[in-house]
Amino acid sequence: MPENSITIRTLGPEDVAILGRVQAGVFDHPIRPDQAAAFFANDLNVMVAAESGGRIVGMCSGHVMRHPDKAPAFFVNEISVHSGFRRRGIGTRLMQAILDAARRRGCEGIWLGTEKGNEAARGLYRSMGARETPGLVLYDWDDAEL
Repeated sequence: MPENSITIRTLGPEDVAILGRVQAGVFDHPIRPDQAAAFFANDLNVMVAAESGGRIVGMCSGHVMRHPDKAPAFFVNEISVHSGFRRRGIGTRLMQAILDAARRRGCEGIWLGTEKGNEAARGLYRSMGARETPGLVLYDWDDAEL
């Protein structure tokens, strides 16, 4: 499928139903309409999607983080492109769209984490000018699904 048939757009509360047209494998689990509605009801959450032929074939989500003594920052939570649509620049377009959305919201820092062995993701982030931060250690509670 030609790349020009891919549309990237920011989703909002009116788009909950669109998540019913997600290509299998884009999200880790089936969409839960109650959780999708809650996600979009919080204006600190952002999701951009790649659409092709009326189906979502990729997505990137994140969250504006606020704190009393810091400028807003943005955490990129997840990016995924269906395996049949990879290596077409869709991941780059999704990341650029979420970076732009974060900056429009006044975020002064944007960050994310990925697995050390995820060379594809690490290559994407480096190609977009991200700086890899050495020496970080990740902790979680209650079997957090990362």
